[in-house]
Amino acid sequence: MVAGEPQTDEAQRLRALLSTGATPQQAWELFDALPPAPVADIVTGRWRGDELDTGHPWKGVLVESGWYGKQFDDADAVQPLLFEAPDGSIFAVDPRRVPLFLAGRVPVSTLRPVRRSLGVLRALLETRTPRARLRDLEFRGKSSAAMIYDHLPIIDVFRRVDADTLLGVMDMRGLSDPYFFVLYRDR
Repeated sequence: MVAGEPQTDEAQRLRALLSTGATPQQAWELFDALPPAPVADIVTGRWRGDELDTGHPWKGVLVESGWYGKQFDDADAVQPLLFEAPDGSIFAVDPRRVPLFLAGRVPVSTLRPVRRSLGVLRALLETRTPRARLRDLEFRGKSSAAMIYDHLPIIDVFRRVDADTLLGVMDMRGLSDPYFFVLYRDR
């Protein structure tokens, strides 16, 4: 949400939930109330990520590990995981090289050294090949942009908060609780 722009009711609701946290039910209510975000409206560009705290076991995992966001170059060229190195540079990570099975199983504090080591780990994690694609997909009664990972059983579904803000939910096989996140368009 860009400073100085008028805020929609949805943007105000999201801001309130980001500051206080939300139950999964509150997050679903906002998600379901939001309009679709068609693929054509969100490509191209880099998006900075944040999480919506719903008490999910993954709380803090992405943010503390150095996650920056996502890059949508076109519908068939998407980088689902961008990370920020200690020097401030942004790079794409191959999701297959991220130990997602540890998310929620190790204390978030153990990720801080990983974040500080991203400069060294970059050579092992980085990819230049797109690792996902975007398609309009029906989910919870609306057709909206969804990011489909190439090699993992994950689909991230997006709804539009405003022109520069998306609310996303991770739909991952085996993940019983929803993981909600927010993307802000880089300008």
